[in-house]
Amino acid sequence: MEAIENKNEHYSVLLSESVAGLNIKPDGIYIDCTFGRGGHSRKILDELSSEGRLLAIDQDPEAIEFAHKHFQDSNFEIQFGSFEQVVNYCKDRGWLGKVDGLLIDLGVSSPQLDDASRGFSFMREGPLDMRMNPSTGQSAKEWLEKVEEKTLSLVLRQYGEEKFSGRIARQIKEALQAGRIENTLDLAEVIKKASPKVDRNKHPATRSFQAIRIAVNRELDVLKTVLESSVEVLKSGGRLSAISFHSLEDRIVKQFIRDQSTIKDLFPDSPVLIEVSVPVLKKVGKPIFPSKAETKENARSRSAVLRLAERI
Repeated sequence: MEAIENKNEHYSVLLSESVAGLNIKPDGIYIDCTFGRGGHSRKILDELSSEGRLLAIDQDPEAIEFAHKHFQDSNFEIQFGSFEQVVNYCKDRGWLGKVDGLLIDLGVSSPQLDDASRGFSFMREGPLDMRMNPSTGQSAKEWLEKVEEKTLSLVLRQYGEEKFSGRIARQIKEALQAGRIENTLDLAEVIKKASPKVDRNKHPATRSFQAIRIAVNRELDVLKTVLESSVEVLKSGGRLSAISFHSLEDRIVKQFIRDQSTIKDLFPDSPVLIEVSVPVLKKVGKPIFPSKAETKENARSRSAVLRLAERI
């Protein structure tokens, strides 16, 4: 979902490639799981006829407000909520097994990163929130106050791939108990001081902020759910188009497509082949990365990777 806004224009990462990967049918049914500011949705709508349908999903109230203000297309609908519930949204519309394309654009959008009040950025002072939907769940500060040091260390290591997770977790908990963490810059400073080595090309709080955000929003669990749901939602020939922004997300997408496109012996230890798992997806092409031109225009797109699959 990483994008930039410049001169009132909105640039979505891998826009043409991700929508082309859906193999749009003008009268088809499509779902944009992460509306953001509608870059991918607008591109899809441009290729649909009046008979086509697009459902966009977002759990950010500001994204919903933007959609109501700027998207008046009769074949477009915005759904407030998490794409974790995509199966239920399709059931409500009688679309289960009838969807021609599902687009998932992961991560945090630039409007979220650039709004200090959302608490996603370690470069701007704001409340320690980090929730995609500010009206539900625990804020980052509430989560940090309640989580045990051992669990926090594990989260920083697994979700942020942070080498100094133990030191950082200990000093975060100590600073919280001493009342020294009230906002994003306070947290970033504690992390910086806890880091014995500093990467000149990356702020020392980058990995920890990513890890905390992932934990607060349950991002990897939600990703696994929507990927599994795609098999139930898509029709035969329907396409899955998934853009991820860090290795943990991409690993999950890659493994899911691989597992769902491979014939597996469900009882490998048995001398007799009792049953096999029939593939339900097939991989479409190789991973797609942003062009040099795109990464030059939008530095936040550098880590993006697009993977495509088709429902059998």
